[in-house]
Amino acid sequence: MSELLPAEQQVPDSLAELGELTGSSDANIIKLPNISASLPQLKAAIAELQEQGVSLPDFPDAPSTPEEEDIRARYDSVRGSAVNPVLRQGNSDRRAPASVKNFAKAHPHSMGAWSADSKTEVATMGSDDFRSNEKSVVVDDAQDLSIVFTDEAGNEEVLKAGVPVKAGEVVDATVMRAEALNSFLAEQVQAAKDSGVLFSLHLKATMMKVSDPIVFGHAVRAFSRPSSPSMATSWLLRVCHPTTGWARS
Repeated sequence: MSELLPAEQQVPDSLAELGELTGSSDANIIKLPNISASLPQLKAAIAELQEQGVSLPDFPDAPSTPEEEDIRARYDSVRGSAVNPVLRQGNSDRRAPASVKNFAKAHPHSMGAWSADSKTEVATMGSDDFRSNEKSVVVDDAQDLSIVFTDEAGNEEVLKAGVPVKAGEVVDATVMRAEALNSFLAEQVQAAKDSGVLFSLHLKATMMKVSDPIVFGHAVRAFSRPSSPSMATSWLLRVCHPTTGWARS
């Protein structure tokens, strides 16, 4: 946005300079960071900078001029799944083009021979986890929904009211049973110890700010019991699995 600002507020495009460096054979890249923001986060950042005197334009929700279209396109480049397009040199679209897919189908890549001596095992709960308990409904009419907690005695507490939904919208919910989770974790930790292999925990990345801290806490508690192997030598966390599951490898 620099060229849209007054001369005294313009700054060099340091991100573009870093992008050029990533293409150099002399560059030692430790990690390419992600740049991503939701629309409310983006608008809040714009408002904060405007309050500090930076003459940034507002985010145009419904652009009607070429200028507004240009501003919207600039802001959209750092929203949602736009993953650092500058440092990644344009490689921010994670969807494979049709030509790449067709080549992969015609020339499938072999993963190599799998040794029967490998001790790797994959274990999932199979019941009372997020995947098995998931329920989805299609809303018939536009309305406001509420999230209600009901305890064992039948008492109800409204956790959030006035959640607007449109006709035809899909509402999805699920729950995990902590008792089943703890039982499963204890079994898998013991199995890893008996097999003499690394215990690897996989969590659903999209739930990182919701359920993962709680699930991770249960896993640490199960793993750090006196009968469990040393955490210093036998623990690995991977937040990447698309479903609720754990792997031992």
